[in-house]
Amino acid sequence: MSELQAVSQGMAEVVKTVNSSIVRIDARKRVPATGVVWSTEGVIVTSHHVVRRDENISVGLADGTTVGATLVGRDPTTDVAVLQLNDGELTTPTWQSFADDAVGVGQLVLALGRPHRTVQASLGIVSALDGNWRTPSGGQVDHYLQPDLVMYPGFSGGPLVSANGTVLGINTSAILRGNPITIPTPTISRVVDALLAHGKIQRGYLGVSTQPVRLPANLAEALGQKTGLLLASVEPNSPAEKGGLLLGDTVVGLNETVIRHHDDLLAYLNGGRIGAKVVVKIIRGGQHQEVGVVVGERT
Repeated sequence: MSELQAVSQGMAEVVKTVNSSIVRIDARKRVPATGVVWSTEGVIVTSHHVVRRDENISVGLADGTTVGATLVGRDPTTDVAVLQLNDGELTTPTWQSFADDAVGVGQLVLALGRPHRTVQASLGIVSALDGNWRTPSGGQVDHYLQPDLVMYPGFSGGPLVSANGTVLGINTSAILRGNPITIPTPTISRVVDALLAHGKIQRGYLGVSTQPVRLPANLAEALGQKTGLLLASVEPNSPAEKGGLLLGDTVVGLNETVIRHHDDLLAYLNGGRIGAKVVVKIIRGGQHQEVGVVVGERT
């Protein structure tokens, strides 16, 4: 057998290995989408944007049977949704933990989908791999993983699979228009745990809108940062108003965390901050001041 034949046979075996863990998601009009078995207890992960309805969701299994599913919850910021099957025998794939260096740019990968009864595949490579990044809608993703391959209709929510048969994450075409992105296993795990526990992703809330501004030279030198966040609005009865923040204040820090950009604020206001009192460091009237604000929960 030639090397090319061996590679071809190997990739076909990978599809066979993962096939039973890939399901069809019927939760929107027209083309169904794809999901992946997360646990044998009936938990399925897929893309948020392909789940257009909250009820009357059905899932097609690899053996051809169709079962009902309940929407557990969704996180639009990472484009992940979690479903709970009402019945069915499930097989869990091996999910890549990213704890080692098993993933690298240039490695062969397969995007798999089941928009119809049988599984479909698209071959490509890992085009880009980097560390933490934030999606345009504010979701925190553990690894920037971009495959170079064709995402056929109905492939969103399906797995990106390495040459050794491990699932690296689920693919989506909705986060970066025109570029397929893979939401990696560590991010999926965090989102699944939160949705199973709370039915939603808990996020902190201050009740402000902001825009980045450059600090005056003397303040920038004194604080060791060039930019902060100007409060363009403060919502009535919000945690920010109750804590004494005013329109026109410039936020430069939260506790010991430096705030330079809006992403810094979003990253700080995770679910663990809800109910906590934080020291908001601001510039008001050209003077450095501090006010205490109790973080609320975004609804």
